[in-house]
Amino acid sequence: MTERKPRKDAARNRAAVLAAADALFVRCESPDDVTMADVATAAGVGKGTLFRAFGDRVGLVGALYEARLEPIERAVETGPQPLGPGTPPQQRVTALLDALLRFKLDNRGLALALEAAGRDSPYGAGHYERWHTLLRTVLEQVPGLSDGEFAAHALLAAVRADLVEHLAGVRGLPHDRMRAQLADYAGRVLDTPPPRP
Repeated sequence: MTERKPRKDAARNRAAVLAAADALFVRCESPDDVTMADVATAAGVGKGTLFRAFGDRVGLVGALYEARLEPIERAVETGPQPLGPGTPPQQRVTALLDALLRFKLDNRGLALALEAAGRDSPYGAGHYERWHTLLRTVLEQVPGLSDGEFAAHALLAAVRADLVEHLAGVRGLPHDRMRAQLADYAGRVLDTPPPRP
C-alpha cells in the first residue's frame, strides 16, 4: 500500500498556521496570551483544522519551535567554523551555547511558551534531550573535564528561556553583554579563556 501524500491545501494550511503563530509569538507580551483561536483566526483556518494538524497548543508550539530551530541545529552539527566538527571542543561548546542564546533572544515568546507548555519538566522534552546529547558529546572531548553529563545540564540551565526573559526582558540587559557573560561563564567551566570578539 502506498503512503498518501498530504494534500496541497493541508501543506498550505500548515505553513500558514506556523507563520501566523510565529508572528503572534513575536508580538505577544506573554506567551500565555496566544491562544489556538488567535492562531486559527490569524492563519485564516478553522479551529478544527488547527487541532487536526497539531493536536493541541503544546503540539503547535513544539512544531513551530522545531521549524525555527532546525536550521540552527543543522549548522551546529554540520556547519562551517566555528561550529563545525573540526573545531576544538571548548570553542564548539561556546559557539553552541551562543547559538542557543541568540535563538532564545530572538524568539523569547516562543521559547517561553515551549518550556512552559503543559509539561511536568522541560527536561523531558525532545528538543532538550537533543541539545543535551549534542553538548554532552562535545564536552566529553574536553581534556580534564570529568562529568560531561552534569556539565551539559548546568550549561544548558544558563540559556533557559525563563532566565533569558528575566535578564533581557525584565532587567533590560543588552544582548551583547549577555552573550559575553555566557562565553566567560562557559570558559570558566571549561577552564579556557573566552573567545575574543
